[in-house]
Amino acid sequence: MGLPETLLLGLIAGITIFLGLPLGRLRRPMPQLRLLLNAIAVGILLFLVWDVLDHAWEPIDNALSALHEHTGGLGPVFGYGTLFAAGLSIGLLSLVAYDRYLARVKPPSRIGPGAMSVHERPGRVVAGLATWSPARRLALLIAVGIGLHNFAEGLAIGQSAATGDVALATVLVIGFAAHNATEGFGIVAPLAGDVDADGTQRRPSWGFLLALGLIGGGPTFIGTAVGHGFTSEAVSVVFLTLAAGSIIYVVVQLLTVAAKAKRMDIVCYGLLIGLLAGFLTDAIVTAGGG
Repeated sequence: MGLPETLLLGLIAGITIFLGLPLGRLRRPMPQLRLLLNAIAVGILLFLVWDVLDHAWEPIDNALSALHEHTGGLGPVFGYGTLFAAGLSIGLLSLVAYDRYLARVKPPSRIGPGAMSVHERPGRVVAGLATWSPARRLALLIAVGIGLHNFAEGLAIGQSAATGDVALATVLVIGFAAHNATEGFGIVAPLAGDVDADGTQRRPSWGFLLALGLIGGGPTFIGTAVGHGFTSEAVSVVFLTLAAGSIIYVVVQLLTVAAKAKRMDIVCYGLLIGLLAGFLTDAIVTAGGG
C-alpha cells in the first residue's frame, strides 16, 4: 500500500477522537452525572494502562522465551527491560515533578495600575499552564498520555500497510478508530466539573477542544507516517511506557476526585462502563486478527 493511502488510514483512525470532545461543553451537568462521566473516563484509562503495558511488555516476554529456548541472549532482555523501566518512570515521575512545580509557583495576585511588575515580584511569576484550572491541566495531561499511546498505534498501522497486509491494516484502523472515539470522551470528562471560585462553570472554547483533539489524535497520523517507512520495537516500547506512566498519574488524580464524592456506587458503575467499552473496542481488533 502506498504512502498516501496509508496516511488516509492513519487520519481515519485518529480523527474519531473528536467525536467525544463536544461533551466537554455540557452546560452545568448534575453532580451525579459529572461523577459518572469521570468514573467512565477512569475505566477507559484503566483499560488503556492494561493494553499499553501488555504491548510494551511483549518484546521482553519474547526475549525471555528466546533465552529459555537457548535461541537468544540476555542482551535483548536487559535492553528492552531498561527501556520499559525508564519509559514508565519518566512518564509517571515527570508529571509528579511538574505538578509539584506548579504547586510552588503562583500567578500574579494583582493586575493593573499599582500592581507589582514581574521584575519586582519576589520569586518566579509564571503564566500559561500555571494559571489554568486543575481540570484543564488534567484534560491536557490525559490528551498527552493518549497521544503517546496513539503514536504507537499509528506505528502498527503504518507497518502493516507497508508490508502489504492491507486486511490487517484495515482492521487496525477500525479498531483504533473505535478506541479513539472513547478516548476523546476520556479527555474532556474532567472539564464537566470545571468551575471558578464563584461556582461559575468554565466552558472550554472550541479552539481549546480542537487543540486537545490534535494532541491526542494527531500522533496516530504521525505514527502512521513514521511506521510506513521505519519500524522499531524499541521505539514502540518507549512511547508505550511513557504513555502508561502518564496515564497512571492521571488515573490517580481522577480517583482522588471521585473519592471525595463518597458515592462509590456511581463510581463503580462508571468504571464498569469504561472498562467494558475499552475491551469491546479491543475485541474488534482481536477478532480481525490484529
